[in-house]
Amino acid sequence: MPRPPVKRDFLSVESWDDAEVDELLALAARVKRGEVSGGLERRVAAMVFLDPSLRTRTSFEAAMHLHGGLAIPVEPGRGSWAMETEPDVVMDGATVEHLIEAARVLGRYADVLGLRAFPRGDDWAATRQDRVHADFARHCEKPVINLESARRHPCQELADGLTLREALPEPRGRRFVLSWSWHPKALPTAVPASAALAAARQGMEVVIAHPPGFELDPEDLATIEALARRRGGSLQVSRALEPALEGAEVVYVKSWGALSAFGRPEAEQALRAPYREWRGSAALLGRAPAAKVMHCLPVRRNVELDAAVLDGPQSIVIEQAENRLHAQRALLLRLLGAA
Repeated sequence: MPRPPVKRDFLSVESWDDAEVDELLALAARVKRGEVSGGLERRVAAMVFLDPSLRTRTSFEAAMHLHGGLAIPVEPGRGSWAMETEPDVVMDGATVEHLIEAARVLGRYADVLGLRAFPRGDDWAATRQDRVHADFARHCEKPVINLESARRHPCQELADGLTLREALPEPRGRRFVLSWSWHPKALPTAVPASAALAAARQGMEVVIAHPPGFELDPEDLATIEALARRRGGSLQVSRALEPALEGAEVVYVKSWGALSAFGRPEAEQALRAPYREWRGSAALLGRAPAAKVMHCLPVRRNVELDAAVLDGPQSIVIEQAENRLHAQRALLLRLLGAA
């Protein structure tokens, strides 16, 4: 029986309990099989993008359409007023609209809202709080979905969980390797942390392989390890890539920046410079020929992952991207009480 709609935010997957997430993934599988239709008629989703998007924006628009609803993308500074996100500021500069009014007004127009805002500033201790998302949710009377923040990409995490269940029908105890990759610039840690959490939730043997200096946030590592153990899995961290790949059944290739040099691009570049060969090469992934290869996309071909891997039989990146749609359909149905 449909549940009544309530104000329930989705800022991180771990803010929901295990049973709820398992139910959500089961619903996503049913949605993908075509067993659920409608449910969002006359419903509106507003999506605020402070940063670019391809899969997130398109998949949410498609999800709303497929179930009879409407999605409205909002891009502050491009078609709508530039948005101020600092809580106590004299707005005599370039920004015109404050997050507070934007969240309150959009909450009167839409039934559910999403917000994407990448990390800014040079202080990881402050940035890691994901204050912009927390403030937006606090001022909005409708459910708010995190479309990616500094520390989490929960919609990607749901899709990755669904993908792992499809790739390995019995994922518990299987080896999942999250492999750092070189990239021309420092990327956020939201996706790698969320990917590891997705595997941990499946009870997998999670291995995070990265060069020295590229450790994930200690609190995130503790969360990943606690979830893995609770679900029957484990967590290991490796500073060497080739040994980590031994016995891997899934290899998730992803770059991220050094938090020790957060906000200092030159220092961060110096840290990553020696590790150009850390990437998903065909030769390297040939050491784990049975492993499925994942990446959240977008991906820099022949930088993070060889084209031969992306286009080869090990790759499930397109299936993984498709699952963004189905996981988000399930999430919208659940948040709005239609399933």
